[in-house]
Amino acid sequence: MTSSLEVDDLVSGWGRTVVLNGVSLTATPGSTLAILGRNGAGKTTLFATLMGLTTLHGGTILMGGRAIDALPTHRRARLGLGYVSQEREIFSSLTVMENLAVAALPGGWPPERVFALFPLLAERRRTTGNRLSGGEQQMLAIARALVGGPKILLLDEPLEGLAPIVVENLFEALLAIRDNAGVTMILAEQKVDFALAFAEDALVLERGCIVFRGRTAELRADEALQHRLLAIGEL
Repeated sequence: MTSSLEVDDLVSGWGRTVVLNGVSLTATPGSTLAILGRNGAGKTTLFATLMGLTTLHGGTILMGGRAIDALPTHRRARLGLGYVSQEREIFSSLTVMENLAVAALPGGWPPERVFALFPLLAERRRTTGNRLSGGEQQMLAIARALVGGPKILLLDEPLEGLAPIVVENLFEALLAIRDNAGVTMILAEQKVDFALAFAEDALVLERGCIVFRGRTAELRADEALQHRLLAIGEL
């Protein structure tokens, strides 16, 4: 079951330091949205704010029409807001199965469905997190979010720092979730080609403000715009 996300005039940051200034976005049920921007643009702060981990100075966050901006993080998670952080944050001393058991919620993916998506994790189910490769840890971070039964899944640079073959395999898994799981997905990613291939819509942040909002097809087709907003490609 999917859910919508509506963010209006969000102002947030870390303590008194404001990072996001007037950010608004809408993700309709079952949609895909790419959050793009240079390093330090505010992508991670946006996700952290949606999860209730920053200081909210203003604005509203609605999930399925319900205000969640005053709720603690665990309540947001139980309502179906899933988060795969940039740091992965798996439990390194627990096995793959134990990591999944800790995160499981009613209505979430059963382990066997996760293992069908990530066969490598099935082979490593009794292995502790600190003995997994970087790619396997990222798979586990995503799997742990899925067993929580997310209606909206936030993915903060899931392809960062991985070998090219791992990136390809992980991207295929993300496409499978997008196409078959019925989850609203919001992806922040520095690998712009992958992000634009994944999502229907895109939002570009610069210094905590939105500088582009539109269809990914528009951004893909305009190399000059990509260069101006994201400093990639050639003029």
